[in-house]
Amino acid sequence: MSHAPAASTVTPDYDMKVVRQFAIMTVVWGVVGMLVGVIIAAQLAFPALNFDIAWLSYGRLRPLHTNAVIFAFGGCGLFAASYYVVQRTCQATLFAPGLASFTFWGWQLVILLAAITLPLGLTSAKEYAELEWPIDLLITVVWVCYAIVFFGTIVKRQTSHIYVANWFFGAFIITIAVLHIVNNLEVPVSGWKSYSLYAGAVDAMIQWWYGHNAVGFFLTAGFLGMMYYFVPIQVGRPVYSYRLSIVHFWALIAVYMWAGPHHLHYTALPDWTQSLGMVFSLVLLAPSWGGMINGMMTLSGAWQKLRDDPIVRFLIVALSFYGMSTFEGPMMAIKTVNALSHYTDWTVGHVHSGALGWVAMITIGSLYVLIPRLFDRKAMYSTKLIYLHFWLATIGTVFYIASMWIAGIMQGLMWRAVNQDGTLTYSFVEALNATFPYYVGRLVGGIIILTGMLVMSYNVWMTLRHTEPRDLPNQ
Repeated sequence: MSHAPAASTVTPDYDMKVVRQFAIMTVVWGVVGMLVGVIIAAQLAFPALNFDIAWLSYGRLRPLHTNAVIFAFGGCGLFAASYYVVQRTCQATLFAPGLASFTFWGWQLVILLAAITLPLGLTSAKEYAELEWPIDLLITVVWVCYAIVFFGTIVKRQTSHIYVANWFFGAFIITIAVLHIVNNLEVPVSGWKSYSLYAGAVDAMIQWWYGHNAVGFFLTAGFLGMMYYFVPIQVGRPVYSYRLSIVHFWALIAVYMWAGPHHLHYTALPDWTQSLGMVFSLVLLAPSWGGMINGMMTLSGAWQKLRDDPIVRFLIVALSFYGMSTFEGPMMAIKTVNALSHYTDWTVGHVHSGALGWVAMITIGSLYVLIPRLFDRKAMYSTKLIYLHFWLATIGTVFYIASMWIAGIMQGLMWRAVNQDGTLTYSFVEALNATFPYYVGRLVGGIIILTGMLVMSYNVWMTLRHTEPRDLPNQ
């Protein structure tokens, strides 16, 4: 069994056009999605910034932000990485390249329709699944075509084994298909309005089975596939333990599906279901840390690369945030902790430690590896700009999540504080007023992160324009 991405003596004529397209759009949608995030962060601190325009209100732009960063930025990154990795590790060109091209244009159409409908208030009002039924149908068609291309390429592989990154990509593709279809079963009542097939607590249960597994499979399993290819490639060493990677895969796949009820503690969901979700969330810590340790230890014997290579820094800091957020998540799933954290900005901090620290950084690092290879360049235009981007991304993310952690714990303590006579010590407005400085802190962190994405965009643009890297001594 191979312990590293396979190398071929005869290089097939890989289909890289669609990979290039997805890679470039990952950068574009990253800037757009994070710009919308900065706008809504500014609105939370200074509400007048919605200018009393309905389609600029926080309630309309927030789902646009989440869809843009998860499905546009993250989704395009996953398409690019999976199409690249499956070809290289299978030593085979993409199955049905025309269908692969359709997935690119179909996915961009999905994103464009989301950008139009969500500000107009056309929404199913389900977390991470706000898009209305015509767009849901288009997503289903694109995803089926994606599965055909990916698994068709696996079938025509020229290698005897299937590299572990493809296991994670495959699980992500299959599970997201099931989640999307089941959660979006709905009854259309007009061209752009539908109602969920489920009702009450059942609807909530199905939604968070979907919602948490969108995190578990879209934002975790897919990006772990990215990690298992690009960390060994950039470090120049095999995966620390191939056996551990397989154990990591099966443990994660088996456990993640059942953790969703921890989003519904202290609700109308049956108490035993809440407790079961808590238990599975705690068990989830083991496979999550197994994957994090496996990625980290791939640097064994090559730790100096952290000093010399800013791309390795992106990849390893991403794994650090993955480890941190997958410790924090099970901890917050414990009912007594959740009693303090639920509905506070601590949850927002947790989400963004995973989204900005893990997902964005592993994607950015992978793109810095990919783009020179895709466009036949020796390296990125400027290594100094990658260093700059790394520090902007890291400092901005820490600033953001620390602000939300402090705000969240403070909110939880203020909300539960009672006087001797049983009345609340603080009004909601007092808690909101105390939160204001931390909302400004979040805005500052977001601006720093967005600045880093603009630096990356410039670096990518200059890489495409120049055939030679600028600062060769640092490459």
